[in-house]
Amino acid sequence: MENIEKLFGMLNEHAEKIEKEHNTTLLEGLLDGLEAWLDGEVDFSQKDATKEDIRKSIQIAILKGMRKSSQPNHQMTPDTLGLLVGYFVEQIFAERLEHDKISIMDPAVGTGNLLLTVMNLLDGKVEATGVEVDELLIRLAAATADLTEQPISLYRQDALQDLLANPVNAVVCDLPVGYYPNEEIALEYELCAPEGMSYAHHLFIEQSMNYTKEGGYLFFLAPSHLFDSEQSKQLHKYIQKHAWIQAIIQLPDSMFANKSLEKSIVILQKQSKECKSPKEVLLAKVPNMQNKQALALFFEKVKMWKEGK
Repeated sequence: MENIEKLFGMLNEHAEKIEKEHNTTLLEGLLDGLEAWLDGEVDFSQKDATKEDIRKSIQIAILKGMRKSSQPNHQMTPDTLGLLVGYFVEQIFAERLEHDKISIMDPAVGTGNLLLTVMNLLDGKVEATGVEVDELLIRLAAATADLTEQPISLYRQDALQDLLANPVNAVVCDLPVGYYPNEEIALEYELCAPEGMSYAHHLFIEQSMNYTKEGGYLFFLAPSHLFDSEQSKQLHKYIQKHAWIQAIIQLPDSMFANKSLEKSIVILQKQSKECKSPKEVLLAKVPNMQNKQALALFFEKVKMWKEGK
């Protein structure tokens, strides 16, 4: 914790100084500090600081900047959710990870917090790709990836248009929820709404499937009402055609400010001739994270499900 506090303090001090002197936002001041650190113009390094220490320090500084920013797309996946997604990636790819790397893509990478949390957990076993349309967010992701020495290829573009990325073994994504404004692009998707605007989170699921190898897995942080919305019939049909639902894990209500913001982890597998549909779909609810006994039972249930796959 000491490393994190010291590093955050220095980053924050630099960001506030730049914000004041150049009349910019705190996030832009932070980016200035991270890029100056990378260029060797300043040195924020702490002795014995791990990759996770660096990621967490930057994350806290970014969160502070986001609280001061009023932009709705400036949001970040909390660590707890990133670690849970990472845990499932690790469980599903356990055998492969013993002797090989896996490729992962996050098509809504933002500041990179979800992807980097997973990469730090599987340190050295992941090659990653991130896509983000917001220039400030992708530059923050690039600086954090460089400082934590994690190999990520980043593409600044609308993730729902044709990507330069190659298909991957796994997708991790905190789905952007809402309507997609570019109706012309939406028409190219099976999940385009028959009337009115299409849901961006549905299109992100389809685009993620397009860039996942056959038999690969997709790990989504999705709104809990994903399968109960007015366009969900279409989504059900699409998933039945292209994927198998492996798991739906409800997250604790206590993690969210109100019911409309509640999320679940949805794990899909892209269909392949070499793979079979799951014997059993894991349906579970993560208990309150403070309840160690209930958490142990939850992880035991996951282990039993995995062994039965």
